[in-house]
Amino acid sequence: MNLNTPAFSSFTHDGLKLAFFDEGDPAGVPVLLIHGFASTANVNWVHPGWLKTLGDAGYRVIAVDNRGHGASDKPHDAEAYRPWVMAADAIALLDHLGIPEANVMGYSMGARISVFAALANPHRVRSLVLGGLGIGMTDGVGDWDPIADALLAPSLEDVTHDRGRMFRAFAEQTKSDRVALALCIRGSRDLVARADMGKLDMPTLIGVGTKDDIAGSPQELAGLMPDAEALDIPGRDHMLAVGDKVFKQAVLAFYAKVARG
Repeated sequence: MNLNTPAFSSFTHDGLKLAFFDEGDPAGVPVLLIHGFASTANVNWVHPGWLKTLGDAGYRVIAVDNRGHGASDKPHDAEAYRPWVMAADAIALLDHLGIPEANVMGYSMGARISVFAALANPHRVRSLVLGGLGIGMTDGVGDWDPIADALLAPSLEDVTHDRGRMFRAFAEQTKSDRVALALCIRGSRDLVARADMGKLDMPTLIGVGTKDDIAGSPQELAGLMPDAEALDIPGRDHMLAVGDKVFKQAVLAFYAKVARG
């Protein structure tokens, strides 16, 4: 499997330089990928094989490094990370590339950003794939302050909170700006009202690992939407579900169904 890092470009939005890649078939149906917290376009979409999977299926595959992550600028201001602000970055990328409408797929925080993008610009989002986030989208995913604290701790050895240790280790592995990530966690936790989820009438697939203790029920979230289906990703936790072959096969089948209308 070719998992080499693609060439990245950049564009400017909201005074920030944001990195992205644009791969696959230039004439294919565009899929915009939005990664999760403390991740990057490479970590979320290239290394787990999504770029290859979607590219081999004939799609135009676009992914952004969210502000505060990867090769994009990293403001040290919690307000810069509100989900609707990051959603505007994603739509601005479509504008930059001259793409009127795309299938949008987000994982975890990226799923939240995708929903805010769809609420503000429903005509730009042909379909939604929401990975790693179920009813937590509307009801919350627990207390994340210990994770912000873990990111700012002097070292990993100083962190005792289990989930905090997981994200601190992940941030170190991805060589992230931990201050930016701590501010991102504090700024990006806005919930989506249940009534607003019901306004999203584009086809939606919600995939969550059966061992994910963060996301909440995908069935419950799908039940709020007029045209959504839930997918259980067997035996996978929050970190491992993203690259699972069951998830990939379901997304390809979902996109084929979206294409048929």
